[in-house]
Amino acid sequence: MFDKILIANRGEIACRVIRTCRRLGIRTVAVYSEADISARHARLADEAWPIGGPRPQDSYLRGEAIIEVAKQSGAQAIHPGYGFLSENADFAEAVEAAGLVFIGPKAASMRKMGSKAGAKQLMAERGVPVVPGYTGEDQDPAHLQREADRVGYPQMIKAAHGGGGKGMRIVHDSAGFAAALESCQREAAGAFGRDRVLIERYIREPRHIEIQVFGDRHGNVIHLNERECSAQRRYQKVVEESPSPFVTPELRARMGAAAVEAARAIDYVNAGTVEFIVGADGGFYFMEINTRLQVEHPVTELVTGLDLVEWQLRIAAGEALALRQDEVRRHGHAIEVRLYAEDPSQNFLPGSGKLETLRLPAASEHVRVDAGVVEGDTVTIFYDPMIAKLITWDLDRPRALARLREALADCEVVGPKSNIDFLEKLVRHPRVVEGTIHTAYLDAHLDEVLPRDEPLPDAHLAMAAAAALLHDEAATLAHGQAGPDPHSPWAIGDGWRLGHASERLLCFNCRGERIELHARGSAGDYRLLDAGVETLIRGARFVDGRLVAEVDGRQWRMRARADAAAVTVHDGERRVRLDRVPAFRFEGNAAAGLGDRISAPMPGRIVVIKATPGQDVAEGEELLVMEAMKMELSLRAPRAGRVAAVQAAAGDFVDADAVLVKLEAP
Repeated sequence: MFDKILIANRGEIACRVIRTCRRLGIRTVAVYSEADISARHARLADEAWPIGGPRPQDSYLRGEAIIEVAKQSGAQAIHPGYGFLSENADFAEAVEAAGLVFIGPKAASMRKMGSKAGAKQLMAERGVPVVPGYTGEDQDPAHLQREADRVGYPQMIKAAHGGGGKGMRIVHDSAGFAAALESCQREAAGAFGRDRVLIERYIREPRHIEIQVFGDRHGNVIHLNERECSAQRRYQKVVEESPSPFVTPELRARMGAAAVEAARAIDYVNAGTVEFIVGADGGFYFMEINTRLQVEHPVTELVTGLDLVEWQLRIAAGEALALRQDEVRRHGHAIEVRLYAEDPSQNFLPGSGKLETLRLPAASEHVRVDAGVVEGDTVTIFYDPMIAKLITWDLDRPRALARLREALADCEVVGPKSNIDFLEKLVRHPRVVEGTIHTAYLDAHLDEVLPRDEPLPDAHLAMAAAAALLHDEAATLAHGQAGPDPHSPWAIGDGWRLGHASERLLCFNCRGERIELHARGSAGDYRLLDAGVETLIRGARFVDGRLVAEVDGRQWRMRARADAAAVTVHDGERRVRLDRVPAFRFEGNAAAGLGDRISAPMPGRIVVIKATPGQDVAEGEELLVMEAMKMELSLRAPRAGRVAAVQAAAGDFVDADAVLVKLEAP
């Protein structure tokens, strides 16, 4: 076994590899960019080395710099994690040439899978089912149009050298092919440096089911059963689970055998994932092999009881597989979701900024949290905005889902916006609960799981007020006890004043609406007055981390947290956050004129400019395309009008809120 390894990655996956290495007594070397000087993975590793600027191409994609650090630090092997250089055959080859061990598959195996077209042809030759399509080298648009018409519609155009949902377009008819092809090629060239595409028949209401495989250097290959990843948005996995609620024992055996054959076809070593698209009739078709550890590998670990990173390390060190196929166990059910800094209400726009508050559920035999950040860290603009992966396990699927709902309710993110509310609605959606969701469902029914601005329930407001009052009383009492006269009546914090009844004014801001409550009472018993309506609260107190109180004769129990800045309450299904504002501060309305300009929603690079001065545009018409945080963003006209000025050019890097296009005043 190795004494020291370098981890050529960052964030959550680097922290996860460090955890296994520490358990095995292996020292770890981290690398970090200028943006990650104080990142968690750099703090956790035994040593950490700088490798360049904040952009990936200036740091985490600099293979030669990473190899040099490995040699200087005395590392014997390099673990690539996922993303960045993990599926780069040239890097794997360079690692081996430097006398180091690449903890992953052979470069030759990667190259066979690096082209989706070549991989599909190879699998067909080995008897692995594939979707009908075109994978040829002739990329002339007219030829591709003819092939698309031959394959038939609906179909999918896919970047031949891609992954992660990039460079993929669904085309429903011949007339829409040319525009989709142009968009797909542009995104593929930007993400992967090559614009070759392939065409394949689109399976309606498909399910995405993948098989985890492992191979060693002694010719052994096995699979560790399946994961289902059918809950997707824009080809990005949202919920992953094992086992699949769709797969029967017979289908599992056939898919597992096909996955092992696919791995043998490319002489596969180490961890890999064979991904299949599965029709409603149970027919399955090869999509690709991801030649690395997957983001969703924890669900397999929880169900099998195995540490897949440990398996990677042992296989890379020359050991044989620890189990035969018939020894692989499957116990219980595991489900994973990913917490992101993103705004679901703004088309999941990625966010950045300091995590002023980050509360995640406590780890247990039923709950696992894989995080790359802690409270106080910053989600930067340069990398994927994942905050953490939340994984739950129990004896069966309904109980695992119940655990996941509880775990999500325990999460709180303050700073950049997050997708927690979206995930909470999603895991309660009937299609998810029933296990019948398919890969196209969320994109067609996204409104069913997006958080809505619903009226604030009276009970939630009352519980929030009680939490705020209890916090204020405790804070005042603690401050008074630390002073020179801890027994002073002014240190009690109950609102008492000489000559009149005690009263405190609570002011909240909820989604832009100002709420004022006049409160009387103390120590958990209060009378609230809101626009002449009185609410009685009795016995408010915190019990086992929950706020319990009687509100107008009915007992309530909610998660609640209050401080000087905000109050959050959660009844188990719905979360409400109220920002606290000074009693005598009033905010004005939004500034006028914002409908006359199109601004950058975040820092990024301008990819395409479609607007020209003097051009008449319609409301919602696409005027620019920018690239930020690994995705393309379409910027559209806020209203119909005439373009007055274009203040950016293709290729420009722009700051957040930079005005890119101005419209003439109406």
